[in-house]
Amino acid sequence: MASLEANPIIPNRTIVEEVPGWLILYSDGTVERSGPPEAGPLLNPVAPYDEPRNGITVHDLTTDPPIRVYLPEGTTSPGQRLPILLHFHGGGFCLSHPSWLLYHDFYAKLATTLKVAAVLSPVYPLAPEHRLPAAIDSVFSALLWLRSVGTGEVKQMPVVERLRETIDFSRVFLIGDSAGGNLVHEVCARAGSVGPGLLHPVRVAGGILLNPGFARSKRSRSELENPESPFLNLEMIDKLLTLAVPAGATKDHPYVCPMGKDAPAMEGLKMPPLLLVVGDKDLLRDPQLEYYEAMKKAGKEVELLMSHDMSHIFYLNKFAVEGDPVTGERTKELVQKIKMFVESDQ
Repeated sequence: MASLEANPIIPNRTIVEEVPGWLILYSDGTVERSGPPEAGPLLNPVAPYDEPRNGITVHDLTTDPPIRVYLPEGTTSPGQRLPILLHFHGGGFCLSHPSWLLYHDFYAKLATTLKVAAVLSPVYPLAPEHRLPAAIDSVFSALLWLRSVGTGEVKQMPVVERLRETIDFSRVFLIGDSAGGNLVHEVCARAGSVGPGLLHPVRVAGGILLNPGFARSKRSRSELENPESPFLNLEMIDKLLTLAVPAGATKDHPYVCPMGKDAPAMEGLKMPPLLLVVGDKDLLRDPQLEYYEAMKKAGKEVELLMSHDMSHIFYLNKFAVEGDPVTGERTKELVQKIKMFVESDQ
């Protein structure tokens, strides 16, 4: 089962760290992942399917890294090429899988609402077994794989051929939620540092950071004042991010705090246009806004969408999106803003 993992009872091992309801790290290095009852249905994996459902087919490619592909039906005419979204999932770098229902419903909706060739979501290695930069290296490899699709180096198969024929490789947009937003920042920066030659014909046209998992060791005002939720609480912020960064590092590490003193100067980064989405009830609101101000000060092109009265990754909770009018409206606003951002690069 892709979503939840359990280990048998093994004698003579102790618990090293625990994130209640989500993760237990044992002294022998094994990790047990679960999920709180409130989130349970959203963590169920959605199997791939070849027959269209609501205008989408879903495919899992056994690439390196493995990639989930959302293909919209009937979006292109012969010879037409469209942009693509490369999605990085969240989970504090320690949890989650692209097959989960919460991702499926939102990114299937994006694939049909936006005029894109596809949405791709790589499966990257999780911490603490694979601490950062393992996830960064993995999702950057997915970008290099996409380049290989464009150059014709990838083995012929129907899904890959469809991608090769319909993608505008000069309009690749990176999108990530929570910790996936951190990955968007890192991959955008890495793509800018290697230059266009290595990635050709791929061009990173933009980065979309949805409630990124930026933080500092010192508590922000939003962490102290905003409400916790089953998907994000203070203990999760502290423990998951500490388990994810290189051993011995803190939440001030550049992978978590790219606007901090230890991070590369933002002025020197070659970044594409960015869209930053912030929920004003998100525990991580203030570090996200600090990132926005730092990018603006560095002269980078960054847009801000503030989702009023919304908490962390609100748009991924399909039950709230469908059952609460305010959450549903804010999600519509978010999808429309992403659509406008993608369409602005013509």
